[in-house]
Amino acid sequence: MLNFRTDLASERRDLYKKANQIEDEIQGVESEKEEIDENLSIERVKITNQEGEKAIGKPIGNYITIDIKKLKIAQEEEIKKAAEVLSNELKKVVDLHVDKQGETLVVGLGNIYVTPDSLGPKVINEIEVTRHVIKYLPQYVEEGTREISAISPGVLGTTGIETLEILKGIVDNIHPKLIIVIDALASRSIERISSTIQISDTGIIPGAGVGNTRAEISKKTLGIPVIAVGIPTVVETAVLVNDCLDLLIEKLQNEAKSNDMLNNMKEADNYEEIKEALVPNDYNLIVTPKEIDDLIENMKDVVSEGINGSL
Repeated sequence: MLNFRTDLASERRDLYKKANQIEDEIQGVESEKEEIDENLSIERVKITNQEGEKAIGKPIGNYITIDIKKLKIAQEEEIKKAAEVLSNELKKVVDLHVDKQGETLVVGLGNIYVTPDSLGPKVINEIEVTRHVIKYLPQYVEEGTREISAISPGVLGTTGIETLEILKGIVDNIHPKLIIVIDALASRSIERISSTIQISDTGIIPGAGVGNTRAEISKKTLGIPVIAVGIPTVVETAVLVNDCLDLLIEKLQNEAKSNDMLNNMKEADNYEEIKEALVPNDYNLIVTPKEIDDLIENMKDVVSEGINGSL
C-alpha cells in the first residue's frame, strides 16, 4: 500500500490517483467539491466498497473536508461563517446515525500542554453540556433538549490508560447513542495546517498520522457510532521539504521558461526519496508553524461553535 502519512481521505485519494496516473475517479470512491466563497470550500469523499477502502487505506464511509483559507488572520465574522459550514455538514452526518434526541458524548483527544495537540481538550471547555442539567434540574430545560456530555481523557503518557479503555468505561455507565471525537491530525500539505477540518463517520485511530498509533476508537470497538472531527496541526519534515522543493522548482521553471528535468521533478512526488535521506539521521521531525497558538485558538472557536450548533 502507498505510504500516505496523512489522515485526510481527500489527500489519500489525490496521492493514489497521482501515483497510479488515474484521470477519472478511483473504483469504489465517489467525490464532489463545493465552493462556498473564495476562502471556504468543501470536498466530500465517500468510500463505497472494499476496492476503494484498499486503494486509499480508509474504511468504508463518509469523509467531508472543509478548507478554510487565511484562518490565522480571520476575523469573528469569518470564524462564525466557517463554524456555520461545519455545523451544517456535521449535522447531516449526525442525523445519519442518531435521532434528534440521541444522547451524545463529545470527546477531546490530545495533550493540552502540547500546543499542536491541544485542540481537543480546548474545544471540550467550550461544549454546551446538558446531561447534568437534564438529570438534576429538569424544570429549567426545554423539552426535547439533547443530552450532551463531554470529556477530555488525556493521553497515555500522563494517565497510563489507553483512551479506548477510558471511553469503554464511560459508554458502559452513561450509555450514549453517539460519540463525537475531536483530534489533531497529520497532513501531507503545509497549506492545510490548522486550516482544514475533516469529518468522518468511521471513527479514528489516534496518532496514526505521526506513527504513534493507539487503539482504534470506532463503532467496532465501542458498539456505538463514532464521528471524528479532525484538524491537521503538524506535517513531517519530509512533507515540508517536498512542498518547498515544488515551490523552488516552480520558481525556476517560471524563470527558465522550460526545462525537462525540472518538469519531471515537479511532476513526481519526492516525499519517499526525501524521507529516506532524513530518517537515518533522525531528521524527519514533526513540524508545526510558529503561529500555531493563534491557529489553534481560531480553530477551537470554529469547532466548538460548529459542534454546539449541530447538536
